[in-house]
Amino acid sequence: MNDHDRYLFDLQGYVTIPDAIDTDTVAALNEILDRKIAKETPADATTHRFVSLLDWGQPYIDLLDPPKIVPYLDAILGPKFRLDHTYLDIIRGGLSPIGATLHGGAMPFNPVQYFHYSNGEFHNGLSVVAFNLADVNPGDGGFACVPGSHKSNLPFPDDWKDLTNEHDSVKRVTGPAGTAIIFTEALTHGPLPWTANHERRTIFYKYSPNPLAWWGEYPTPAGLEGLTERQREVLEGPNARYPERRIR
Repeated sequence: MNDHDRYLFDLQGYVTIPDAIDTDTVAALNEILDRKIAKETPADATTHRFVSLLDWGQPYIDLLDPPKIVPYLDAILGPKFRLDHTYLDIIRGGLSPIGATLHGGAMPFNPVQYFHYSNGEFHNGLSVVAFNLADVNPGDGGFACVPGSHKSNLPFPDDWKDLTNEHDSVKRVTGPAGTAIIFTEALTHGPLPWTANHERRTIFYKYSPNPLAWWGEYPTPAGLEGLTERQREVLEGPNARYPERRIR
């Protein structure tokens, strides 16, 4: 994570990583997703959320620790970061699976999703890597946020949260397929209505510092083949990482 991105993450609460995953990886992820959609998503559905993606195959396992992403997670969560949970949203038009409402934020304080900076280091709770599997162009909709809200001392006004009538403080974050958006859950953010002619396809891998968990069901390496030692560490449950612990 270079100095420019460190500054932007501190200032905004998010950074974008162009070409975080290459075109071959995007194609492999989409091929698997196409099969899942054909099997599980009604043809007339406007949106669908898939959860727990690690058993979808090696391309989804390898999203645990992409080489271009790990340095950012090391910097914002510490080198012992752990995977908290995963899901994938498709939107064919209109609202997302959770509607179009801003959520998250620094206030009121939440002990599992927070932002702090001290002595040259970031300290964050639950943090997110969102991978675009399809292009998100200006005007399409998709991810939006209020830059700097991760440092706010006041709650975000309720009457500004509706993204069907977005407030001037909201910023649209775009990028072609392969782009990753990394953000802290202390950032006020949400999904704009989708207006493009193609599907929005976004993978969310959410991470926590090693002693914390947001999601009640911890990911586990059980039944997963082809894991590296680093990936097994990322799938370890929340604990202090003391040397004598028994690892699953």
